[in-house]
Amino acid sequence: MAQAMRPNSGVSIFATDGKPHPLQDTLMVITLVLGLTAIISSLWTGLHLLSSWAGLIGILTGGYGQYISVTTRERFGLILGLGASALGFFLGMAHGGLFGGVVG
Repeated sequence: MAQAMRPNSGVSIFATDGKPHPLQDTLMVITLVLGLTAIISSLWTGLHLLSSWAGLIGILTGGYGQYISVTTRERFGLILGLGASALGFFLGMAHGGLFGGVVG
């Protein structure tokens, strides 16, 4: 009996449909890196400019990545990066904000 064969989706780390998604993968990696930067730099109150700006850019990058994402794996990485970016952004805003001490 002939049966339809499914493509092996375990080959690629990022795409589950077997097609390459370089833009979505790049946005996911950028969002994750910015999220980690925002979270780690928010541990020190003197780095509030770095954490708030990295968080804000990570939120915007992750939001656009979510808008154009195709696979579940991309969305999962984007959500992790968005959460880290948002937490770093909020802590950076609490410690001094985007322009704290520089403007005004």
